Amino acid sequence: MPEPQLSHITKLRAGGGCITVSILGEKAVFSELSSTYPLKLLSQFIQDTRAIAYLLTYGGGLVSGDEIGLVVNVQLGATLILLSQGSTKVFKARPGKRLASVKSQHLAPLTLHPKHPGARTISTRQNLDFHIAPRSILLLLPEPVTCFRDAHYRQSQRFHIQGDGSIVILDWITSGRISLGEEWAFSHYYSMNELFHNEKRIAKDVMLLDKEELGDHLLPNRSLRERLQPYSCYAMLILFGPEVQSVIAAISARYDKISIFKGVVVRMAGIETEMVKGWLREALYGLESIIGVDVYRRTFP
Repeated sequence: MPEPQLSHITKLRAGGGCITVSILGEKAVFSELSSTYPLKLLSQFIQDTRAIAYLLTYGGGLVSGDEIGLVVNVQLGATLILLSQGSTKVFKARPGKRLASVKSQHLAPLTLHPKHPGARTISTRQNLDFHIAPRSILLLLPEPVTCFRDAHYRQSQRFHIQGDGSIVILDWITSGRISLGEEWAFSHYYSMNELFHNEKRIAKDVMLLDKEELGDHLLPNRSLRERLQPYSCYAMLILFGPEVQSVIAAISARYDKISIFKGVVVRMAGIETEMVKGWLREALYGLESIIGVDVYRRTFP
């Protein structure tokens, strides 16, 4: 696998960003932390070889046509905990409109808009590329994605793990703003997670939720809401690598036949988001020794 390249802030397009965590002496340092609107990155150090970064967006969410492109490098011996402040909100898709700050040469793919024949919907997109060096750890533990009514969202995350690097990946979505009657009312949601170990792909997970009603001559058409109820939160958890084997063993002891490729993949659904968060808090308890008690309690309050 080619060595990840550091990108200077002046070379970043709108929505671009780069995080690189290195070890200097015995301390973790951000040798690069750069981003451009609408992406915002905040950093916080814990101690020793561990560091925290927060993914945020200006305005509290992603609007129609926003496109985030982030490269993350966790270098030899470092630990990065990547969090978000609040859920990732995806606002309503609008036909033929796009955030002015995003350059035309980086337009997101267009799709037909269901309410405006002949018009096009511009997807909101996030593309994240992670490089995890030997003896390093990445913990990607954001709050869930929350899509508003008619939102059109696509996310791709690729993880390139070298040697004995370790990862924990949490990818989850809520049904939307239930209090406003927006339960599973978005238009399109796509999330792809792809893992490579020493340049060989070891796993690929895709979740696709689309508003288009499904049915045939044998079954009646069913809306997205009808297909996903009674649950209001779906989550996917992946753990891989030697540093998280104790957590993998604890989960595997509770649920047979979910361990693959020296890792573990878990899918879960909850009637309420807090139920899923409670399960995660208990199942991932072993991560306290990696990220510390305070950070763990902040991540899963």
